[in-house]
This record gives sequence, C-alpha cells and structure tokens, in this order.
Amino acid sequence: MKIGDKVRFIYEKGGGVVTGFRGKDIVLVEDADGFVLPMSVRECVAVDTNEYNFEKKTVAPKEKDEVKKRAVPAPAKVTEEDDEPFEPVVTYRPKERPEGERLNIMLAFLPMDAKSLNNSRFEAYLINDSNYTLYFTYLSASGRSWTARANGTLEPNSKMFLEEFGREELNDIERVCVQLLPFKEDKPFALKAAMNIERRIDTVKFYKLHLFRENAFFDEGALIYELVVDDKPTKEVFTDAEEIQKIILEKKKGEQPQKQAPQPKLTKGSDILEIDLHIDALLETTAGMNNFDMLNYQLDVVRRTLDENLKYKGKKIVFIHGKGEGVLRNAIMQEIRRKYPKCLSQDASFQKYGFGATMVIIK
Repeated sequence: MKIGDKVRFIYEKGGGVVTGFRGKDIVLVEDADGFVLPMSVRECVAVDTNEYNFEKKTVAPKEKDEVKKRAVPAPAKVTEEDDEPFEPVVTYRPKERPEGERLNIMLAFLPMDAKSLNNSRFEAYLINDSNYTLYFTYLSASGRSWTARANGTLEPNSKMFLEEFGREELNDIERVCVQLLPFKEDKPFALKAAMNIERRIDTVKFYKLHLFRENAFFDEGALIYELVVDDKPTKEVFTDAEEIQKIILEKKKGEQPQKQAPQPKLTKGSDILEIDLHIDALLETTAGMNNFDMLNYQLDVVRRTLDENLKYKGKKIVFIHGKGEGVLRNAIMQEIRRKYPKCLSQDASFQKYGFGATMVIIK
C-alpha cells in the first residue's frame, strides 16, 4: 500500500484512502467523513492502487488540502425529497492501456515472513493485468469434489487478496481452479470467453525462498502462476531448472532407448494393484531432493493412484513402503483418512509383504 491508495477493511465495514503510515504495521486511513483511522496493515486490502503500487508523484504540503478536496468530494446532502440513498462518488479508476485489451491473469503467493520461511504463513492474490473487469471464483479440490475458497469482482489492472493460510493447509491447495468471466462496465467491449483454469500447485516450492522472485505487482518476492496469457489459458509447464535440464538431456539422446519408470502391476491370480513406493523404484535420481521433497513425491504417487482408481469399487491397492521408521506409512494413513474417507485401509499380508505395506480398498 502507498499513500493515495483506496483500501477496504477486512474484518469490519468501511474503508478509505491511505494518508500515511505509523511504523511498519499501522496505516492511517481517511474515511468518507474525513476521520483518520489508525488500522493494522494486515486488516486492510487495497482495492484501487496506482499502477501496481509504483511510486506516485509527491504533493507539496501547501497543495495537500486542495488535492484532498478534489480527490474526495463532499457527500451530497440528502433532502426529504430524495427517495434514493446517496451513493459515494468513485474517485479513482485504473486507466486503460492498449496492451490491456488482452487478458493476462495470474495467481500469486507471498510469504508473510520471508526471513523465517519455515515458520511463515502465506497470502494468496489474484492479479488482473487487463482492462477487463472479472467475475471470479477461486476453488480447491478434495478428491473429486471442489470447495470455493474465494469469489468476487476484480477491477481492471488491479490485484485482490484471496486468503491467508499456513503450512498445515498446503496440501489443501495442491489442485486449484480459477473460473473467470471477463466484461467491461458501462462501455462496449470485445467479447471474451468464460474460462475454467485448473492448476496443480507444487507445494515443495513454498520451502524454497529463491523461488519467490521479484515482480512488477508486489514490493516483495512472490511465487506467481500464469493462468491466462494474451487471452489464452496456459497449460501446465515445467518451471523447475532440474526438470528443464532433464528434458534437454533426453532430447539430445535422440532415439536411444530410455529407461521406463516402473509401472503399477497386477499380481498374478488376483485383482490387487501393487505400487512400490521406494524412492529408487520411482526415480532414476534424487539429486537436489531432500527428505521432505522425496516424501512429497511418494505421496503424490499415492494420490494419483487413488484418484485414477476411485471409480473401481472393491479395488484393492497395496502400497509397498517398507518398514523404516514409519514416516511414510503414517503419512499415507493420514492422507487416506483426510482426503479419501470412504476408502478402507489396513496392513497388507504379513506373509507376503512383512510389516512394510498398506492395503487400501476402494469403496
């Protein structure tokens, strides 16, 4: 937020124009009646900003009173003859830009405490870098169902705070969807298609500070996912440097035979699907991965397998995880209880797998 931005209060009604700051955590907000209210920065959200918070031109002290009179008109007096309630005058609307006629929409995540990333909570924002107003809905997936996390109207050339969440909620946003309906108010415009954009969020990135990069929309680093670029919804792409290097090396090998990742298999004489979760059976190399990264990859395999087989009622799936210290087994059991409550889980056959496997039965 900068001086001159219009803000709305999150936890109570009202809002106003930013007139100054008191320290790093308190913002001074002048309401429509001219009262200056000290509010916590975290309890305000900018609804009208000046070109994504770029610095505004300073105003000489002698001109401030005159500028305020021009920027915030006094409310009209309501007489007995007025049947309709007074509606405040909108004093600022983002200017349209020629390049803004093409939709460019992004989803951004910011750490609230970048200096202590492992303990930080996070904020989510929707960025509208276009001349169009957007009706939007922000959703997350749980199994086959979706939950609306935020919705509303996003003004042109602006951004909107969606939610705040902690690390314990990261698994809830692994699959998100943003629904968009673009339009313009009070003017003709070129028709844009309604969009339904699904995106898989790599939660491992929330543990890597260097991935929260400088950008044109925030003063601090942000993890940004492009949803729409020049009117076209984006497709899933590799953004990790190691993955890009791997793809380049595979292309250079040309037609040389490639080692195929182990495929799930049915045991002979039964309908049991076996999934070996040992990391060396899933990946050719774990270079650059720590224990948390590997655990997340193994859990992703569990989720994909269950999602693909939920339609097969009575299906039995055995996840072979080994005995170890029980970390992976406990993580699998928690994942099933939370996201797949209709599935039954139990220890697999001791005679065949020992203590190192869990059986899941699709219901």
